[in-house]
Amino acid sequence: MKKILIIMSSCFLLSCTTEKQLGNKENPIHFALVPGQDSAVLMENGKILEQWIFQQTGLYVKVQVPVSFIAVVEALGSQRVDGAIMNTFGYILAHDKYGARARLMGANLGVSEYRGQIITKNPKIKTLQDLNGKKFAFVDPASTSGYILAAKMLKDENVKLGEVIFAGKHDSVVTMVYQGRVDAGATYHTPDENGEPQDARLLVKAQYPDVFEKIRILKTTDPIPSEPVVFRKDFPKELEEKIIAALKSFSSTPEGAKALKKLYHLTGFKDCTDKDYDRVRKILLDLGKKVQDLVK
Repeated sequence: MKKILIIMSSCFLLSCTTEKQLGNKENPIHFALVPGQDSAVLMENGKILEQWIFQQTGLYVKVQVPVSFIAVVEALGSQRVDGAIMNTFGYILAHDKYGARARLMGANLGVSEYRGQIITKNPKIKTLQDLNGKKFAFVDPASTSGYILAAKMLKDENVKLGEVIFAGKHDSVVTMVYQGRVDAGATYHTPDENGEPQDARLLVKAQYPDVFEKIRILKTTDPIPSEPVVFRKDFPKELEEKIIAALKSFSSTPEGAKALKKLYHLTGFKDCTDKDYDRVRKILLDLGKKVQDLVK
């Protein structure tokens, strides 16, 4: 009788362990999207990504949009998030602080880099020097294109801004510039496609149809590597490889291609390693800052 009970108990425990295995419905893989734009847009298209990964791998994935760039980093460190599509600087922080690994980087029409830009609506601002003493909006202290690249460019030009605001998202910066609440701002820049601008101004075009006429690009920054797909330290390698394969094929369908474009203006992914992001580390050194200095 004791042997029967032991066998039954062992089977029960094994069943519970299997049911709670990472990637099951009861214990989904948590995947974060860096909150660079409207959270509703990210979640809507993130759901499409969830479905695709399940169809390709049988793994349950739950997409979330944390409240800030740094929240994604900390979630990777505390294992509340298993993987993420995150901004470039955020990855460097997650790697240096928590051992997170970059496995893929975004690509747009085969190009895996992007730039920052400084935008303005003020007709009196014609050069970077005209920004001296002006009210300026950045995205987030951990935003690569929305802060770090622009800060370096302004530093190189010895520009001293007036009041500085962190708006939190790229579309928020564009809106503040459009409404005249700031004199200028920093956002991401991507190349035109078929003569049509595709930079951060596009995020608010539905609300402000004349945004491209009203807001102009003052200057763009040097290029940096595109956003990486990152996994937390100790995330199971087998699951990681399955998700990577699914992400690589995500844009192979019209629905997936459209969703990826809406998420981060990408057309696909390609393999990468941590070394691909050494250029950004050099920018931080040029700014005279360590990685964690920008998030205190």
